[in-house]
Amino acid sequence: MKHSTNQQTRRGRGPARRIGRSLALVLPVVLVLSGTLAVTRVDWSGNPSNSVLTASDASVSDAKPGSGSRTPQDVLRDQLIAELTREDPGVALTRLQQAVDGRPALAKHCASIARALGRAAVRVYGPVRAQSYARPVCDTAFATGVAAAHR
Repeated sequence: MKHSTNQQTRRGRGPARRIGRSLALVLPVVLVLSGTLAVTRVDWSGNPSNSVLTASDASVSDAKPGSGSRTPQDVLRDQLIAELTREDPGVALTRLQQAVDGRPALAKHCASIARALGRAAVRVYGPVRAQSYARPVCDTAFATGVAAAHR
């Protein structure tokens, strides 16, 4: 009895093998190019033009006389507290997360801003309702601020 063997697949010229080799050649090139394009689109200057943290933002009141210029984290904190009173703490926490994601230099101030939002939420909404808005933005700093203001 004679067994038939497919010589074409034994030599590695089947369609799966061909597709695999094509991917092995093309995929690294695509990954390198997409990574390069992603890095070139990041604003490394630290002054993005569309940032919500510009010091000249009209929605923020002017600094107190004699206090000097305000830092971006102070401007952001004041904006978010104002938004917390207009909307709700959930909206303010979402904006805080977006601001930190958009401007990583603010990450070291995230916990203190979230605690300030927690204290402001207790003043505006009371401790029980304020705590209901807690979420893991900047770890548990918002909940810590709520608890500190409730004591």
